Amino acid sequence: MNDVAELAAFRAVPRTGVIYVTVEAQKRGFKTDAPGWCNLGQGQPDTGPLPGAPARVTQIDVHSSDLDYAPVPGVWELREAVAGLYNKLFRRGMKSQYTADNVAIAGGGRVAVMRACAAIAPIHLGHFLPDYTAYEELLDVFRRFLPIPILLDPKSGYEFSAAQLEEEILGLGLSAILLSNPCNPTGKVIEGDVLAGWVEKSRSLGCALLLDEFYSHYVWTGDESIVSAAQYVEDVDEDPIVVFDGLTKNWRYPGFRVSWIVGPKRVIESAASAGSFLDGGGVAPMQRAAIDLVQEAPTLAETKALRTEFRKKRDFLLEGLKDIGVRFDLEPEGTFYAWGDLSGLPPSIRSSDDFFRAALEQQVICVPGHFFDVNPGKRRSGRPSRFLSHMRFSFGPPMPVLEDAIDRLREMVAKAR
Repeated sequence: MNDVAELAAFRAVPRTGVIYVTVEAQKRGFKTDAPGWCNLGQGQPDTGPLPGAPARVTQIDVHSSDLDYAPVPGVWELREAVAGLYNKLFRRGMKSQYTADNVAIAGGGRVAVMRACAAIAPIHLGHFLPDYTAYEELLDVFRRFLPIPILLDPKSGYEFSAAQLEEEILGLGLSAILLSNPCNPTGKVIEGDVLAGWVEKSRSLGCALLLDEFYSHYVWTGDESIVSAAQYVEDVDEDPIVVFDGLTKNWRYPGFRVSWIVGPKRVIESAASAGSFLDGGGVAPMQRAAIDLVQEAPTLAETKALRTEFRKKRDFLLEGLKDIGVRFDLEPEGTFYAWGDLSGLPPSIRSSDDFFRAALEQQVICVPGHFFDVNPGKRRSGRPSRFLSHMRFSFGPPMPVLEDAIDRLREMVAKAR
């Protein structure tokens, strides 16, 4: 068999939004830590020290046992620690408590969600538009279930009530729904009574909620409590609520690649079985290093510190973008992203692709909105994206990067007028 025939066996895998914009920037000289670049595209928080936060972990011990494979469901002590954290933060005084058997550890957020999707039965699975770009390929590669989109309305600030959720579950015959909360990219947060209503509908209608809570500490509304559906679960082994989180965003350790799944024991068992053939388990030393990080006191200290610093960056980026003519259907209630509407800018940069290319010339990276129009298998063909005039801007980088980026974008818009 010649090389062409061999390669024909492999399909082209589309790049997610962040990968696409990073590759395009690399063609123009960008690389990690490259001087002169403002990366508002990558979904990575500032990983440096913050005032009031616990000291950054920069050294990790390796036990002799860590030279062996780690258990596919995760190191037991970390599973116990994660369960304990959820009980302390969200389930004080409740009869039903999480245990280590309700937790599986995985090697990063995508792997955790992938394990859960691999364990899903042949069902209708709902997903929202817009939502996290990586869901597109993930929902397409597992063909046991049928992904069905649910459109959120920008005019209503992406609100979606428990009553609307019930209509979609019954009308579309959904058995599970996957979503990010807080939402990447819009910054919408489902919390309080609304989130409690979602969990109640999930319970009463037997529709699983798969909640990506990787930005649950970045909340800018109300009392700014950490948001989790785990707070409203009645029975941890019966309610069909599965949450995903990890060190990547909320603890600001993306390089550790430590994530977890929290849910009913039978879900965790299925996810562990899926992990045995998908990824083989996480890295033991990183999991052991995570045990001290996920204790209650350091978690709350880290959360308080990141909220203080990231709120300053949120407010600065919003005001800077508004000043150059970017509009917002919703100012971010959570996450470290601003979901901007470019339709009020000069015609030459109203399209997110045009804006993206013009920004690259200023060495500023951001992500065009159409990447968040999740379309598994490209089933909705022949239609322009609803989000061609939207752009995701990250305020994850340090403040000096944001200041430089706003100056460059202001100059870019002025030239386009």
